[in-house]
Amino acid sequence: MKAARIYGIKDVRIEDIQEPDVQSGQVKIEVAWTGICGSDLHAYFHGIGISTEPHPVSGRSVPLTLGHEFSGVVTEVATDVTKFAKGDRVVVEPLIFSEDDYFVKQGKYNLANDAGFIGLNDDGGFAEYAVVDETKVHKLPDNVSLEEGALIEPTAVAFQSVKASNFKAGSSAIVFGAGPIGLLTIISLKAAGATSILAVDISNERLEKAKEVGATLTINSMDESVEEKVASLFEHGIDFAFEAAGVQATFTSAMNVLKKGGQLMILSIFAQPVEMSAMDLVVREINISGFLGYRHIFPEVIDMVAAGQMDVKKVITKKIALDNLVEDGIELLGSDKSQAKILVSSKA
Repeated sequence: MKAARIYGIKDVRIEDIQEPDVQSGQVKIEVAWTGICGSDLHAYFHGIGISTEPHPVSGRSVPLTLGHEFSGVVTEVATDVTKFAKGDRVVVEPLIFSEDDYFVKQGKYNLANDAGFIGLNDDGGFAEYAVVDETKVHKLPDNVSLEEGALIEPTAVAFQSVKASNFKAGSSAIVFGAGPIGLLTIISLKAAGATSILAVDISNERLEKAKEVGATLTINSMDESVEEKVASLFEHGIDFAFEAAGVQATFTSAMNVLKKGGQLMILSIFAQPVEMSAMDLVVREINISGFLGYRHIFPEVIDMVAAGQMDVKKVITKKIALDNLVEDGIELLGSDKSQAKILVSSKA
């Protein structure tokens, strides 16, 4: 079968490899769509996240098949699998971890010390077929398309940040970074009942997309001061800030626009440490929270998409074939900030 294999930094190869076999407790999926994630970009451009040594859970190291945001149709199940059958339309929850981990036993499997990802630390979805444990699979309702299914994983990241915050319907929010996670955060905030949703970015194209998915106001931070704009609209500041850009400038702006007692939720991965005023944090009683990925939320996100509460399709900006993954997908996302979510078909 055809698969996109990562060997190292800027070394992803479309190869013909052996189709995987189903073992006990596993499900084989004919992959329909796989989304390109920022984690895939970090793996490709910087080698971050991929296993160069055997991973403690999967035992696997590069070369590995990339891709952890994927949906498809079940083609085969092991004899001991009872929850799934051939023909089921499914999405994969790609976190892997040891069941013996301290945090897993507490139900916080995203915090497992040895956590990894299908698609980074084991074979993933940029392939014609994938085999995964049945515990990683969720059925899709008939009215949720396979394209939408490929967006469940990143939507779970965004929605978890809203759910883990103190957010309440009627609150105001600002999102820094209008990439895929930022856009999905806007969609999640809208579904949660935000009255005002501001989006901040340096790309006018992404800000237009932010308006399309539900932002009530957009700010290009290259053209105007975020702090001054917010101060002109909100006398006491904004209730919640969601940081999805991962740089000092947006972190500082997010802190500055919050009202006293406001909350900053950090979704992004910061490549460098940030500086902040601890005194400002104290005197304004700002609450800063981070959340890693998601846990126990896939069914809820699937149900919300099925109910029409979150229109995740609007985040898709391009669809490509697996053969063109590197040039028209990964490399393009590294240079073209007008793109949001690119979906890859293993069949086209």
